[in-house]
Amino acid sequence: MGKIAFVFSGQGAQYTGMGKELYECSPAAKAVFDMADSIRPGTSEQCFTADAQTLAVTANTQPCVFACDLAAACAVEEKGIKPDYISGFSLGEIAALGYSGMLSYEEAFKLVCKRAELMDKAAKENKGAMAAVMKLSPEKVEEICAKFEKAWPVNYNSPAQIVVAASEEDIDPLCDEVKAQKGRAKKLAVSGAFHSPFMHDAAVGLAEYMENIEFAEPKVPVYANVTAQPYEGEYKKLTAAQVESPVKWISIVENMIANGVDTFIEVGVGKTLSGLIGKINPDVKVYKVENKADLDNLAI
Repeated sequence: MGKIAFVFSGQGAQYTGMGKELYECSPAAKAVFDMADSIRPGTSEQCFTADAQTLAVTANTQPCVFACDLAAACAVEEKGIKPDYISGFSLGEIAALGYSGMLSYEEAFKLVCKRAELMDKAAKENKGAMAAVMKLSPEKVEEICAKFEKAWPVNYNSPAQIVVAASEEDIDPLCDEVKAQKGRAKKLAVSGAFHSPFMHDAAVGLAEYMENIEFAEPKVPVYANVTAQPYEGEYKKLTAAQVESPVKWISIVENMIANGVDTFIEVGVGKTLSGLIGKINPDVKVYKVENKADLDNLAI
């Protein structure tokens, strides 16, 4: 058997009731939610009962998805399954940092709360938009973005899907250009242009916040969104840069596979990453764990 990777879900797949079954069936998962509630009271209640509109607010989404991601990873480990490598998509990377031991669970949760606050503020002060581009190569999407003053590829999701960020003025002309190039573009219902230069102030704020935080060496290698390689060098710089840099998900998955991973377990909310991994390489095994049935059926 090859190696196992845990991949931590990102923002966008949140839903009412997420994490509740894991809280009820796994002591390890419950401990994560209890930790989150001790720092940010009401986090678990938001996950379990808040409506879609409440969960869509960045300041709520990020702490809630973090808690579900980390709880799912701990529940899987409780079953005796441990990863050889880990990574997280966007905010999922902060949960990965906690799981890896680079930060304590408490430090990582406080960090994701601060990250959410700073990104929300930057989004309000620097208005932007995002769109998913399908049916065009990453190179073609890069060419299209280069035609506009403020447009960038920001999420390299799969060979057939790249998410772009742009100014409010550029997003519609960009989508028109995608269609002219025989691609398909779908504007996303998000509050800002994440992982782009529009988030620079958030990156600066995050770097300042982390000045007094000590990062430990990871117990499990964490593939960084910024480099698509395991974290090395200045951990804080990579963590801060992530909010204003593209998520190199295609390369992360390809690099993990090149290092022997043949089994991926998506821990957390939804099945977005499972779908993307299947499109990047249909030959690997992909599981997801977000509820009791997923956990019970996980046999590796």
